Amino acid sequence: MNILIFGLGFSSAAFVARHGGAFSNVTGTVRSAEKAARLRQPGLTPLVFSDAQVDVDLPRAIAQADVILLSVPPDAQGDPVLRVFGEKIAAAQALSRIVYLSTVGVYGDHAGAWIEEDTPVRPVAERSHARLVAEQGWQRLAEAAGVPLDILRLSGIYGPGRNALVALRQGTAKRLIKPGQVFNRIHVEDIADAIYACIAGGLPGAIYNVTDDEPAPPQDVVAFAAELLGVPPPPETDFATAQLSPMARSFYGENKRVSNARIKRDLGFVFAHKTYREGLRALHAAGEGL
Repeated sequence: MNILIFGLGFSSAAFVARHGGAFSNVTGTVRSAEKAARLRQPGLTPLVFSDAQVDVDLPRAIAQADVILLSVPPDAQGDPVLRVFGEKIAAAQALSRIVYLSTVGVYGDHAGAWIEEDTPVRPVAERSHARLVAEQGWQRLAEAAGVPLDILRLSGIYGPGRNALVALRQGTAKRLIKPGQVFNRIHVEDIADAIYACIAGGLPGAIYNVTDDEPAPPQDVVAFAAELLGVPPPPETDFATAQLSPMARSFYGENKRVSNARIKRDLGFVFAHKTYREGLRALHAAGEGL
């Protein structure tokens, strides 16, 4: 089975590391020839896909792909993969499944209420609206082509090199206090395993929230990481007066508790890192933040 991955980023690279051996050929796109040369290894063929360059081998990779995994964010003109290769993907004869990595941001703000995949979407941020438009574009393509499509809506991603333990050691961690605010999170290894569960499950395709069991206040995560490292947590800072970038502040404009019940029920999926505690403990045991 051949897989083509558009966007060899943090999540898709974790997928290749954990499950790449299940495929006869793994091809993935990056944005520069330099990165392609750096990533090239037995079992992985990197190709360039960017505004400036499109590898001549990409159309052949599309034609030969049994599975396409999409991990490229929309740009100002929409989804770049749909725009450049939508017709070729729709016509690909070998294609048996598409998996699209999206975001729980498409749900928008729900004032801390629990939501699930059937909850009406009402994105607030422009980037989340663009994700929803991209989801809809892939849904139309998959329906027209008769190919199963899984849309994985991911919550805040953390993992090796990208977590509260590292932020504490780097001096960038903050304990921002906004009463009632909670976020879900997801360890990158659980994302990788969820992608594979969709591919191996053989179901018709669905939307799945890929998120942990416990939406929690962000300051609690930082405090727990500090406890693991045996260091004092940073002082609490009032969100209303904190110096934040517009993007960082925008995340706090959405408050919701995201259910992961569907992927557990439909695919029998078991999260390895059920909450941030299990995830941070595993990262700490692996030497993160030390």
